[in-house]
Amino acid sequence: MSLYGAESRRLVKRRFTKFLLIGALVVLGAVAVGMFFTNQKIGPSQVAAAQKAADADYQYQIQAATQQKQLCEQAKGTPDAGNWPANCDDIVPPSWENFQTDWYMPATFDFRKDFGNMVVTLAGVLALAAFVVGASFVGAEWNSGGMMNLLLWRPQRLKVLSTKLIALLVGLAVFAVLTAAAWTGLFVLIAKYRGTSARMTSGAWQSFGLMEVRALVLVLVAGAVGFGLASVGRHTAVAFGVAIGVAILLQIGLVTVLELAKVKFAELYLIPIWLQAWLMQSVKLEDYNACNFSVNNGCEPDSMTLTWHHAGTAMAIIVVVVVGAAMWTMRRRDIT
Repeated sequence: MSLYGAESRRLVKRRFTKFLLIGALVVLGAVAVGMFFTNQKIGPSQVAAAQKAADADYQYQIQAATQQKQLCEQAKGTPDAGNWPANCDDIVPPSWENFQTDWYMPATFDFRKDFGNMVVTLAGVLALAAFVVGASFVGAEWNSGGMMNLLLWRPQRLKVLSTKLIALLVGLAVFAVLTAAAWTGLFVLIAKYRGTSARMTSGAWQSFGLMEVRALVLVLVAGAVGFGLASVGRHTAVAFGVAIGVAILLQIGLVTVLELAKVKFAELYLIPIWLQAWLMQSVKLEDYNACNFSVNNGCEPDSMTLTWHHAGTAMAIIVVVVVGAAMWTMRRRDIT
């Protein structure tokens, strides 16, 4: 059996990988089930119920305003008069325009409007799973001594490590593509039975397709980074430690300090902002500590737009640095 075939087989046969990916599917399944049961198909009965609820709320508010006005009149000349307007005629009932029927509609899944958030959910769950699978795939080899035994059979260090990485990425790509296809199909069904798929043009489908491609890239990046960190540290826990350190120090500590110091665009140091820019194409950041005055719009905050190009460049740099460091240490350090 070839080295690639052996590594692919080992990846698929690992119980930890199976359990973790099954867990990810369970989480995604729970999200889909929750979306199914918390949304409804909008039909004549739902519209009628919403109209009835709007009418009832409108009548209630009219009665409440009338009662408040009567209490205001009764309070004149008493110590309670200060609790009411000086002119009780200022208490007027709300207008019908304040009770739009749409506000009383039950939740319904609009595929064109809501599926983008579901792709973000899919990307987040799969990326986290890919990071853990990638770290454990090579970390377990270092920790158990399997890497040393493998190098006795194949004493080509860089070829061994790169083949492991390729096998990991191919396996993650296949799993992510199949999961994304099933995920899309599930929400097509949810839109059919619990919502609507109206306004889904070819351009909308293309946009979602490209978004899922970017989600796939994110999954592969997460797997490669986890693999590289565990290989550099020669232990799965090293990758987890770096991830936790980044999450705590950068995401909580550093951003808190920057916000207290009123540094412009402190959100720029938040990893979720970069991931959002990558998946959603762009994110607009605003600095409310600055004021750009204009005659037409008044005071406007400074702003900057973080695009998927910026996020993609950052991810490419991280992958090159981490995987490059893993390859360098594999070549230079002793295997003990």
